[in-house]
Amino acid sequence: MEKNLQGHRAGSPVRSGIPEHGRIPKYYAVKARIAELLDELGEGGTLPTERDLAERYEVSRETVRQALRELLLEGRLRRSGRGTVVAGPKLEQPLSLASYTEGVRRQGRRPGRQLIGLERFPCPPDLAPGIGAEPGESVWHLERVLLADDERVGLESTYVRVARAPRLDTDFQPDSSFYGYLRDSLGISFGEADEKLETVLATPREALLIGTPPALPMLLIHRCSRDQEGRPLERVRSLYRGDRFSFTTRLRAE
Repeated sequence: MEKNLQGHRAGSPVRSGIPEHGRIPKYYAVKARIAELLDELGEGGTLPTERDLAERYEVSRETVRQALRELLLEGRLRRSGRGTVVAGPKLEQPLSLASYTEGVRRQGRRPGRQLIGLERFPCPPDLAPGIGAEPGESVWHLERVLLADDERVGLESTYVRVARAPRLDTDFQPDSSFYGYLRDSLGISFGEADEKLETVLATPREALLIGTPPALPMLLIHRCSRDQEGRPLERVRSLYRGDRFSFTTRLRAE
């Protein structure tokens, strides 16, 4: 017997995630109705208050609150001042050697970075292999908040040998692309990288810097890059807001 999937959106759960027995939690039914309302309001539209939504759908405010929590975590909504508005589409960042700056610009958004700190310290043994350093050798640690149209969307830590970028503290503009600096100022081009992607919760410090609740799921990418000669170049720890980012890649048969 064929299933009727009329009206089904590609990429969404089949039958909107409703189990075959047809019984769904009350909050989930309210969430589906609020999602329809978001489509009507459009990006930037202001959502009615919890009280108004509870009266409209004839449910308790706690039921509405649970539905809104999920929509916030999914990135469908965002807080704005004391209200809640419809969020725009998530930023799609390619899993490639393109920089964050290039990825954001391709989507018509304005990339930026806010410097948290640039420090120089002796390389610990566990960090040394990833950047081609000797234990105790001087390395840079560059930490910056990632911005998209002035919205804080992530946090990035970059480690590189001082010998590879000796004037990083004087010649580099902290709000610009680090990859662009290596390429244009030092003649260093990237050849390949190993990446690991996982979901985590931000630490209290990270949540404060990014401006998110500690319970918001984050996407964490560890990257170890090598130059075109195959030499280790940098190690990066990038933390992205799970409600504002998705990642894309293209797969080919080997």
